[in-house]
Amino acid sequence: MQSKSARPLWFVAIFAVLFAIMFALIFQVAVVAAPAQSPPAQSSSEQSPSTQSPAPQSPPAEPKPLTPEERAAALKSLQATRDAFLQSISGLSEKQWKFKPAPDRWSIAEVSEHIAVSESMIFGFVQGKFVAGPPTPEKRAEVKFTDDQILTRVPDRSHKAQAPEFLQPTGRFANREQVTKAFEDARAKTMDYVKTTQDDLRDHFGPHPAFGTLDAYQWILLISAHSERHTKQIEEVKADPNFPKD
Repeated sequence: MQSKSARPLWFVAIFAVLFAIMFALIFQVAVVAAPAQSPPAQSSSEQSPSTQSPAPQSPPAEPKPLTPEERAAALKSLQATRDAFLQSISGLSEKQWKFKPAPDRWSIAEVSEHIAVSESMIFGFVQGKFVAGPPTPEKRAEVKFTDDQILTRVPDRSHKAQAPEFLQPTGRFANREQVTKAFEDARAKTMDYVKTTQDDLRDHFGPHPAFGTLDAYQWILLISAHSERHTKQIEEVKADPNFPKD
């Protein structure tokens, strides 16, 4: 016989269900009411690149144009070697112009062609390549020769050198007048550039096969010294015992 205090099974079951529903509701409310936690703040070193302040950059260095003394020295040399070359080919007959001291030696016509072609090509390297990029003053330590050494060593004919194939004479000009005009036009362009340029020639560099790294100003001096070297070669042709008298 059941005790009076015993509860029927259906009553216990209903009580358990209600207790479970109440517990679920309380838990859900607690979760919803809990404040959302923000992610931890990033340190300044962990911030994304887009939010970091860019590092300050040094302004580009101002170009340093040639000094008046550098311009004057280059122009003096260019004028002197221009005049000497033109004088060396003045008044030559056709036989003298084309005379070759030996089969493997150049005629005055061929030497003159080489001078004219080299004039424009070397200047093209200076203006179109060597000074076209940003200045590289750190290359100054690579320069091993002074300006005076360029002007004295290049014309020294005691040291022979072979011209690169693209500068060798190939009969580009029909006569002396064409060679002379090509040289004079190229030299005038070089001298006008030296007179007016604001390029930083001392902080731009180019490699030379014999002298190593030269700055762009020294390359201008080399143009002058190169024509002096080959003007001396013309005088050697004239001094040959078999050089035509007329």
